[in-house]
Amino acid sequence: MTSHPLHSAACCSVPAVVTKGYEPKGTYTTVDGLKTYVTGPASAKHAILVVYDVFGYFPQTLQGADILAHGDAERPYRVYIPDFFDGPAADITWYPPDTKEKGEKLGNFFNTTAAPPRTVPRVPKVVEELSKANPDIQSWGVVGYCWGGKIVNLTSQSGTPFKAAAICHPAMVDPADAPKVTIPIAVLPSMDEDKKTIGEYEAALKVKHIVKWFPDQIHGWMAARSNLEDPKVEAEYKRGYKILLDFFHENL
Repeated sequence: MTSHPLHSAACCSVPAVVTKGYEPKGTYTTVDGLKTYVTGPASAKHAILVVYDVFGYFPQTLQGADILAHGDAERPYRVYIPDFFDGPAADITWYPPDTKEKGEKLGNFFNTTAAPPRTVPRVPKVVEELSKANPDIQSWGVVGYCWGGKIVNLTSQSGTPFKAAAICHPAMVDPADAPKVTIPIAVLPSMDEDKKTIGEYEAALKVKHIVKWFPDQIHGWMAARSNLEDPKVEAEYKRGYKILLDFFHENL
């Protein structure tokens, strides 16, 4: 297990990132029948639901959840990652889908296990169950990576249980979703997101929002596809989580 020191005072609320062999700080429980990773102090007054990417529980994603939970000792969060796939996630070797076989496997996963209509109805049920079990939680935020970004868009509309949302290197971005978002939202696109689509999405937002581009990072750098052994990626991963912490501090 290795780690790098903090790069600057600007990252003072983000702990040193473990670049290899990360050991998660949380535990697993069951919520609405789903295996769920939970991290952060039980006494936290605010919570964040994380919607992972199609690759599920990767160390980089779990470390991100731990950073959100423990990054600021004065404002900790209780963070939950439900296993919305309820079983095997996509194989990371399918991405990028640069062969017919990989494209078919990834496409089939998106159309079945990861089909948004399968997941979207479960989100409010999970939050409702967790809120009942943890009555001291005053407000909820939500973060979605890649595929999870689409789920966040669809669950941040009228009647949402969330007070603020964030989408990191979002997949399936549709500008038509933007006017329906009813809560503050942070958008962190990578070099692989389409600038025109993101621009149209941002222009259509009617709520408080921030858009922070990471033009030299690949789709997935905040989650499963992050190569944290690369110092530049590690620094941008840390910067991304600092942005998320600042955003949720301001809006939850």
